[in-house]
Amino acid sequence: MPGLLCDAALWRHQMRDLAGQVEVRVPDLTGAESMVELAAGVLTDAPARFSLAALSMGGYVALEIMRQAGHRVERLALIDTSARPDGPEQRRRRQGLLALARTGRFQGVTPRLLPQLLHPDHQADPAIAGEVMAMADRVGRDAFIRQQTAILGRPDSRGDLASIHCPTLVAVGREDQVTPLECAEEMAGIIPGARLAVLDRCGHLPPMERPGETTSLLREWLRTA
Repeated sequence: MPGLLCDAALWRHQMRDLAGQVEVRVPDLTGAESMVELAAGVLTDAPARFSLAALSMGGYVALEIMRQAGHRVERLALIDTSARPDGPEQRRRRQGLLALARTGRFQGVTPRLLPQLLHPDHQADPAIAGEVMAMADRVGRDAFIRQQTAILGRPDSRGDLASIHCPTLVAVGREDQVTPLECAEEMAGIIPGARLAVLDRCGHLPPMERPGETTSLLREWLRTA
């Protein structure tokens, strides 16, 4: 599952490289204004049992899926995400972005915002930075408003982590500024048996910034039982 202002292109490398091992599906997370509705929509279209990998906002939806139907999830991978709700400053920033979008000043991901998402090594790489901005443009203003509304309304999921009993990978870019290493360490420390993986020289988007390493982690995770 992709993150805020991301689509299936986030997972392009993994979809290609894992196609011979599993059937890969990337759901649309743009059509509802609450985590409950987004999770229910994913579950409606998902197989009876499935492995679930999710990044950032997708991770928030994944934790809601675990609340609604955790028995259907064979394996869980939480990548550059957090179980915490927004703090006051995060809420203020989100509400400010929502206000701009609602008054017609949505600009997707601009070069000004890329330093928050990407490691410095990747900010000038058109194959990465250009695709990040292109994804945001494809998702668009209306979906951005729905996604941010859902994020603002999400619960604190930390109390649910101890009840996750499927094999779980928690991965994070070491230089992630959006959901930093401490968020991953917190989740991995609470989820029983979780494995923590840290990707060096990487920001918030490992599937694009460190595609080979991310694929290797997911391939190994898919072999766990």
